[in-house]
Amino acid sequence: MRKFAILAFVALFGLFSIEATAQINTPAASPTQETKLTVGLTDVMIKYSRPSMKDRTIFATDGLVPLDKVWRLGANSATKFKFSDDVKVGGQELKAGAYAVLAKPSASSWEFMFFPYEKGSWSSYLEKTPAATATANTVALPMNVETFSIDVNNIRNESADIMFMWEKTMVALPLSVEADAKVMDAITKTMAGPSQGAYHTAATYYHENGKDLKQALAWSQKANAENPKFWQVRREALIHAAMGDYAAAIADAKQSRELAVKAEYDEYIRLNDESIKEWTAMMNKGGKKVKLKKAEKMK
Repeated sequence: MRKFAILAFVALFGLFSIEATAQINTPAASPTQETKLTVGLTDVMIKYSRPSMKDRTIFATDGLVPLDKVWRLGANSATKFKFSDDVKVGGQELKAGAYAVLAKPSASSWEFMFFPYEKGSWSSYLEKTPAATATANTVALPMNVETFSIDVNNIRNESADIMFMWEKTMVALPLSVEADAKVMDAITKTMAGPSQGAYHTAATYYHENGKDLKQALAWSQKANAENPKFWQVRREALIHAAMGDYAAAIADAKQSRELAVKAEYDEYIRLNDESIKEWTAMMNKGGKKVKLKKAEKMK
């Protein structure tokens, strides 16, 4: 009898446990959609909830979305836009970043308000000042669009249309991005050849690995041709010293020291002071080529 009671208790406990942990999933009334795409060279993300008509009147004075009232531009949380670069929406400038977007629909146009994104509660933006406000005209559609939709169409290198559609209304908000200037800048930099840092890296590798010192020196000098850095001039000094040209090495070390003083970089001030003393002595004795100190590698 006692065994039966224990089994009954375990079964009852298991039933309660199943009921406590069971979950019932139902379709979302307004499912969330996240759209990601690239316009020109700018990444665009749109995240919003999509309510449906369900035989209701949408845009009207007494509709689900009252005319001339601020609307969350969807359902549930605030609609979120994100741009990887500075853009223009409806001709208005927006900095790169994330924005909560509200709208005020009227019969002939919609007003869009872009707020720096802080949180999903759309009502929290009602008392704030938008970073930008843009207006776009409405277009009547010949058929109903059952579910609210935001899409990006008419994509070109530097422009696109952000299209909002619901019921028999469509609004296209122009989006402008910068692509040509970025491409031209990349072409100019690439065609101009290696960067200052690339020349320095190549010179450092050749010097440290016992390769052609003349080539290493040529690259180091190109690295220091404009806006020299103390660590890069230091490398040129070391290469000159390795080639036995102590007069040039000392001149480089003095320049590196001056730059290090301006940058308040004590280590390079000390290194250059030591080298100037050592190379001066070597030059006076008609000395030999110097080996790279272990502490100097890859600096």
